[in-house]
Amino acid sequence: MVQPIRVLVAKPGLDGHDRGALVIAQGLRDQGMEVIYSGLRQTPEQIVQTAIEEDVACIGLSSLSGAHMEWFPEVARLLRERGADDVLLIGGGVIPPDDAERLKQLGIAEVFGPGTSIQQVADFIRQHVRAAGPACQLAPVATASVRVSGVDHVAVAVRDIAAAIEQYGRVLGARCLGVEEVPDQGVRVAFLSLGGTVVELVEPTAPDSPVARFLDRRGPGLHHIAYAVDDVDQALAVARAAGARVIDERPRPGARGKRIAFLHPGGLGGVLTELCQRSAGEGAGES
Repeated sequence: MVQPIRVLVAKPGLDGHDRGALVIAQGLRDQGMEVIYSGLRQTPEQIVQTAIEEDVACIGLSSLSGAHMEWFPEVARLLRERGADDVLLIGGGVIPPDDAERLKQLGIAEVFGPGTSIQQVADFIRQHVRAAGPACQLAPVATASVRVSGVDHVAVAVRDIAAAIEQYGRVLGARCLGVEEVPDQGVRVAFLSLGGTVVELVEPTAPDSPVARFLDRRGPGLHHIAYAVDDVDQALAVARAAGARVIDERPRPGARGKRIAFLHPGGLGGVLTELCQRSAGEGAGES
């Protein structure tokens, strides 16, 4: 089964007019594409982060504020910096022809002006998105892979964490080890012990968090797998050197005092992967 092309439609900067962007988003959905609209007033960093987390093949930038020469090239630069320059970057809005030509020189594949049809945009995307291939072209080297000591936890995205805790307890006899909010990620998490396995239930606390977008797009279900490592800084560096696309450029705080970093699902079977360094004294079955 052919997977639909995933497109992120984004409005960078302070431009508050999104009628055209919404029309494009719906039109591309009608063309059979899977479209994520990031909302108004997004920074280039937010747009690139969302594109990486959502594993999109194309970003469509829209600007009506006249700031396209500032925001569009910055998104292109950040994509290159994050190793995601295989994502097709296109733009649209009220953009003078001379600016459009300059933007193409700066990394924007095409600029669509007023009067462009949805069919034209869809055809261009289909013709220019790169076919998915292996994320890593390096020959495997045993000494250059991340040293994993085991599965730390399996994370499941849920809409109602209290109801999910009750269901897992009633059906599987799971024991809740605790519930914690992680403001940095916009989530509330519950840790359930099932024998020697830990299941992490993840409920969004913010409507624009990655988990909230995941639920809107896919519904409740498996969100990521976390692998335990002794040193997350070293593991992240090794993964990057091995050709993995990283979501986190450096480790950040996770729940229960852990230090974590996420790897892009591309090249890892389509599964979002977390590298997890446990806090001192934490056991595998009680993480």
